[in-house]
Amino acid sequence: MIRIGHGYDVHQLVPERALILGGVTIPHSHGLLGHSDADVLLHAVCDAILGAMALGDLGRHFPDTAAHFKDIASTELLRRVISLTHLNGYTIGNLDATIIAQKPRLADHIPAMVSTIASVCQCSSGHINVKATTTEKLGFTGRQEGISAHAVVLLTQA
Repeated sequence: MIRIGHGYDVHQLVPERALILGGVTIPHSHGLLGHSDADVLLHAVCDAILGAMALGDLGRHFPDTAAHFKDIASTELLRRVISLTHLNGYTIGNLDATIIAQKPRLADHIPAMVSTIASVCQCSSGHINVKATTTEKLGFTGRQEGISAHAVVLLTQA
């Protein structure tokens, strides 16, 4: 049996925060605002996985009203989602994700993101694909007000 899920997330760019995408700290003048480390890519990945298992979304499992999730690393959120995946008898078949950001350029950081995601998901990096694109200076992304991400995942029975 296979299950497919899609995830989407967006966070506002603000000064004086670290920019963390795919579990990797990216040098940039701004970071993403959020209750956790605001890793928009991993949030989309978590939502895709939770959606594939019909278990709601990230906010249901890790509410931003819970003090103990304040500033939590999104790699830890993903680790917990993967534990749920395994408890439900599934594993990652493949994951495809896209980061939408005008700046910074992300191509050089994608291999580290893939490696981090594969490690946390306990699968081969050959099962993980991460891409980055811009919006050609259109919309909130183009104005560098925020970054968004989409993820699609295929889960297979373990």
